[in-house]
Amino acid sequence: MSVKSCEELEKSMVSLTVEVSAADFEAAVEKAYRKQRGSIRVPGFRPGKAPRKMIESMYGAGVFYEEAVNEALPKAYEDAVKEQELDVVGYPQVELLEVGKEGFSFKADVAVYPEVTLGQYKGVEAPKAEVNVTGEDVDNRLKQMADRNSRMVSVEDRAVQQGDVANIDFEGFLEGVPFDGGKSDNFDLEIGSGSFVPGFEDQVAGMNIGEEKDINITFPEDYHADLAGKAVVFHVKVNSIKVKDVPELDDEFAKDVSEFDTLDELKKDVREKLTAEREDAAKHAFEEAAMAKVADSIQADIPDAMIENQARRFVDSFRMQIQSQGIPYEEYMKMTNVDEEKLLEDAKAPAVGQVRMDLAIAAIVKAENLEASDEDVEAEFEKMAGQYGMDVENVKKYLDAAVIKEQVVRAKAIELVAANAVAVKPEAAPAAEEAPKEEKPKRTRKKKVEKTEEAPAAE
Repeated sequence: MSVKSCEELEKSMVSLTVEVSAADFEAAVEKAYRKQRGSIRVPGFRPGKAPRKMIESMYGAGVFYEEAVNEALPKAYEDAVKEQELDVVGYPQVELLEVGKEGFSFKADVAVYPEVTLGQYKGVEAPKAEVNVTGEDVDNRLKQMADRNSRMVSVEDRAVQQGDVANIDFEGFLEGVPFDGGKSDNFDLEIGSGSFVPGFEDQVAGMNIGEEKDINITFPEDYHADLAGKAVVFHVKVNSIKVKDVPELDDEFAKDVSEFDTLDELKKDVREKLTAEREDAAKHAFEEAAMAKVADSIQADIPDAMIENQARRFVDSFRMQIQSQGIPYEEYMKMTNVDEEKLLEDAKAPAVGQVRMDLAIAAIVKAENLEASDEDVEAEFEKMAGQYGMDVENVKKYLDAAVIKEQVVRAKAIELVAANAVAVKPEAAPAAEEAPKEEKPKRTRKKKVEKTEEAPAAE
C-alpha cells in the first residue's frame, strides 16, 4: 500500500488516493479464489477442486477481482489513515480508480476531526437563578407525599365523578364493526387524567355501577392513520368506583412516612431537601449556560459527518427510551405518523449544539492539560456504586475505566469554566400579550395500568 496523495478539502474533509501493490492484490485474489471456488462449477472437476487458472480461463482474468478488492481495500484504507495520522470521523466515500494485474488504486474522501480555535472560556457571563423555597413549596411537596401514600377506597352510593378511578369494560365500534385494540375488560380509568381521547372520560362521569351505555367519540386528526378523524362508538359498562383516601398532614403522617416524630420536623427536612435540589439544579443550569456560550464562541470547520453521527445517536437513544417503556418502536412511529428520516432531520439542530459542545470541551481539556488520575477514576466508580446501590467491583464489570476517565476529564473542563464564569441575574421573562388562544386537539397518551389490554384511545 502506498499513499499517492492526501488532499485537504472544505469542511474538514480529506481526499486520499491510495495504491495497492501487485503483490498485495495477488494475495487478495488468491484468497478470493479459495473463498469462492466451492460455488463455481467447472466441467470435469468436483466442486472446489477446479484450479484457479482454469476458472480464470473460463470466466475471465478478473473473475475474482471484485471479491479481492473487497478483501484488500479496508486494510489498505486503515493503513493509509494510520500513515497520514488522520483522526477520521465516520465512514469514507470510496471510489475505485483502476484495477488489474498490477494492483488497484482508489480514492477515499473522509471527514476528519476539525481544528478548533477556542474563544473566551474564562470569565464568561451566565445567568444563575436565586434559590428560594417558600412555605407553599413545602406544602406542595407534602401534598405529593400524602398523595403517594393514599389508598383507594370503593364507593357504591353515587355516580362516577371527576378524580374517581372507574373500573370499566369497553368495546369500540367503527361503522358497527369492532376495531383492533378497541376492547378491554376491567380497565382502571382515572376520570380527568386525559388518558383517553377527548370526550370519553367526560361521558363516563355520571354513570353508576352496573350501568351500560354507548359513548360517541371522534378521534383527533393527529391520531394514527387507521382511526384519525373517525367517528366511533364505545359500549361501556362501569364495574366499580374507587376514590383516593388521602391521609391528613399531621404528626401521625410524619411518623408513618419518615423518621421524624412531628410534622414540623418533617417540614424542616422537606425545606432543606428542596433547597438542596434547587441549588443543584441552579448550579447545573449555570454550568450549561456558561458552556453554551463557550461552545458558541469556538471556531471550527465542522464536517457534516459529525452532525449526522450525533443526530443518529440522538435517534438511537430515543428508540431505546421508547422501547424501555414497553412500546414497540415501529408501533410508536405508526401511531405518531412520523418516519425516521423526519426524526433524523429534527435531530440535526440539537446535534449541532452537542457537537460544538463536545469540541469546546475537548479543546479546553487540551489547552489546560486536564487529566484524570487513577484516584479520580476510582472515586467516580465509588460514587456510581453508591448511586446504583451496587458493589464497586460489580460496577467495574459493566463500565469501562476509559469511559469513566473521559467523563471525569469532561467534568473537570466544565467545572473549570463554571468556576471562572461570572454569575448574572437572569433576565425577567417579557409579559405575554393577551391574545385569543387557538384551540388545539388534545394529544392523548397511554396510561400505565396493570393487567389490562391496551386502551384503544391511548396514543
